[in-house]
Amino acid sequence: MRTRIYYTKEYRDLIWDRWQKGDSLHDIARIFDRYHSSIQKIIYPAGGIRPPERKRSLKSLSLYEREEISRGLASKLPIRVIAINLDRSPSTICREINRNGGPSYYRAATADKSAWERSLRPKTCKLARNKNLAKIVANKLQKSWSPQQIAGWLKVTYPRDELNYVSHETIYRSLYIQARGALKKELVKHLRTRRIVRRSKHSTKKRPGFGQIKDAISISDRPASIEDRAIPGHWEGDLIVGSKQSYVATLVERHSRFVMLVKLKNRTTETVVNALIKQAKKLPEEMYKSLTWDRGKELADHKRFTMTTNIDVYFCDPASPWQKGSNENTNGLIRQYLPKFTDLSVHSQAKLNAIARQLNERPRKTLGYETPAEKFQACVASTS
Repeated sequence: MRTRIYYTKEYRDLIWDRWQKGDSLHDIARIFDRYHSSIQKIIYPAGGIRPPERKRSLKSLSLYEREEISRGLASKLPIRVIAINLDRSPSTICREINRNGGPSYYRAATADKSAWERSLRPKTCKLARNKNLAKIVANKLQKSWSPQQIAGWLKVTYPRDELNYVSHETIYRSLYIQARGALKKELVKHLRTRRIVRRSKHSTKKRPGFGQIKDAISISDRPASIEDRAIPGHWEGDLIVGSKQSYVATLVERHSRFVMLVKLKNRTTETVVNALIKQAKKLPEEMYKSLTWDRGKELADHKRFTMTTNIDVYFCDPASPWQKGSNENTNGLIRQYLPKFTDLSVHSQAKLNAIARQLNERPRKTLGYETPAEKFQACVASTS
């Protein structure tokens, strides 16, 4: 039988340090030779968000001062003398003594402990104070807007009304720390990750790329004009995989972050290239000039795609999916609608178009909280 372990402040600090570095509950538990549930009891009640370290106000009486008060009372010193010795107001000393049992029963250690417990008054968060703002935030969350999108949209919509501003971090904390009582926990399911606790940004790992493509043109040979995103019409693409060997192609325009989703029967290069050719013909030539893909073999027949569409294809370096960051980030957003380990074949092209439309109508921070649809349409209008 394992002996019961009591997590001291030092232990708890270590637990939160490791959690913030991205360690899993199991990894942290092994440090203490415990099961993950032992660590979960510390992490989950706080919503995965490290509680701020409590500090005494500089205006508060210290334990040393309370000991001086106790010694002064034992020596029968007048309150005014004790106050002068501590450079405090006599009324402060008087209230301290009366609050903690009076002159006969005052004890420094007990008074200090009581003061520390009384000071535990968490500040009411802004969403709990502003019910109308909380209602607006909840409504946008139900539409699958991210907290960052909501925070940015509020600033654009109410430019001179700071009462209707709220940071994305406040929204996250209101969701994950239910003691705040501002937002219902059920709204977490509308977040992209659907996690019930906040995870460290270091906890996810990029998957390595794979596959060999013959005559592939490296991303290093891609013109500099594509790199700065100033010119529209350059796309990034990838496949997302579901259960039962189901696949969907995802395409993101680098300038506007406009998204298109393409239903696939399988991931053979013939199927994928045919689907991409069909999708390319739906756009004006000026809005589809290049495509950047990873090293997956589904685009092995890239030469046929280029010959048919006159669209150049560039490939990321091996194990470097971050080189098409817009697409990687968008795939994460898409997973909110098409979760991992689910059958993607049940979704019709019409359903995929509806998902893409919803993503394209959500404001994006990188676009100054303009929507990809607005940005893309502006580009189409300028080229026509």
